[in-house]
This record gives sequence, structure tokens and C-alpha cells, in this order.
Amino acid sequence: MPEDGTPATEELTNDQKRENVIRLAFGGSEATFNEFVDAVRQAIPPGTGVVLRGSAVTGARWKDGSPFDAAGPGTSDLDLTLVGDDVIKFYKATGFWVPGVHSRPLSDEDPDIAPDLVPLRERLMEMVKRPVNIQASRDVVMYLRGELAGQPYLVLIDKPEDG
Repeated sequence: MPEDGTPATEELTNDQKRENVIRLAFGGSEATFNEFVDAVRQAIPPGTGVVLRGSAVTGARWKDGSPFDAAGPGTSDLDLTLVGDDVIKFYKATGFWVPGVHSRPLSDEDPDIAPDLVPLRERLMEMVKRPVNIQASRDVVMYLRGELAGQPYLVLIDKPEDG
């Protein structure tokens, strides 16, 4: 267990992950968190799920264990993953780690790989005053990363079973 008394990453409940996200990334404001989720919901195709991964969820970076915003306020990014078949179409053919299955993140490093998502990314970054990276994956990738590899995430928008 970390020194601050929170459970280890693999032990975090959904409520604890949500509390971490609201506290760390949204300055404790549930209203801003809800506004963020609503902005995403309005910009994505029906049947798309949305998860948030990374240090905003766990409180620490996976690579080196450094705390969220270790380099100062607004320095840690938010890693948003859009899950579904239709959202994959937002990305250019050159914007994938695995073509048609798992995209690279729309980010400062790859700002042109999903032009239709740029306005959403800009709106979200303005809301949270930090970088927001937006990646797209099919369901199988989220299963592999979350269930098999144990990478924690917080579901922001549930993907319908038939979607």
C-alpha cells in the first residue's frame, strides 16, 4: 500500500478511481467532471464507449511511479480512449499502432491523425487546463489491456452491449 494509505492500483475500486480522477484532474469539481463527460458524449458516435486511463485514475505514472502532476499543476495529461467500431473511422490510415484496431493518440505529437476530433480535444483541454490525448480502440484491445494486462481504467461512458 502506498504511503498515503490508498490501495495499490490493482486494488482500486471504481469509486476510488472516480474519486481520484475528480480530485486530481478536475480540482475536486464533480460538475466539471460531468461537463467533460457530456462534451465527449456529444462528440462521439452512438454506441461508443469511453474510458480514462493513466495516472489520473491511479494517482501515479505507470512507467516510474511519479505522482500525478509531479512537475506542477496541469503538467500531467489525460488519456482518453474511445472504444468502438465507428470511432476508429475518425483516424487517418497513418494514425494507428495496429491498423483499424488500435490508434495512436491524437496529441501534440500527432495533432493531425484525427481531424474531426481536434475541436473536441481543444474544448476538453480548455476545460481541464492540461493536455488531453484521445485514442481509439476496438473492444478487444480494451479487454487485453484491462482484463489481461491489468491496466486500470475508469469507464466514463458505457458502451452498449449491442453497440
